[in-house]
Amino acid sequence: MGKKVALNVFYNIVIFLCVIIIWSAVEHGRWEYVLGCAFIAGIIITLKIRLIKEIKGMQK
Repeated sequence: MGKKVALNVFYNIVIFLCVIIIWSAVEHGRWEYVLGCAFIAGIIITLKIRLIKEIKGMQK
């Protein structure tokens, strides 16, 4: 269970960093960074949702 909590924290940090990078990239007009970070954030959010569902299933 501790590994799953650590993985969840890691996912949160990556999502937060992607948001910061996207914000900075939009200000500087670097649309390739926006696209890349949006893609990575989408994958991480999908993995985070699957992890949360798995944890909820273990608690029942």
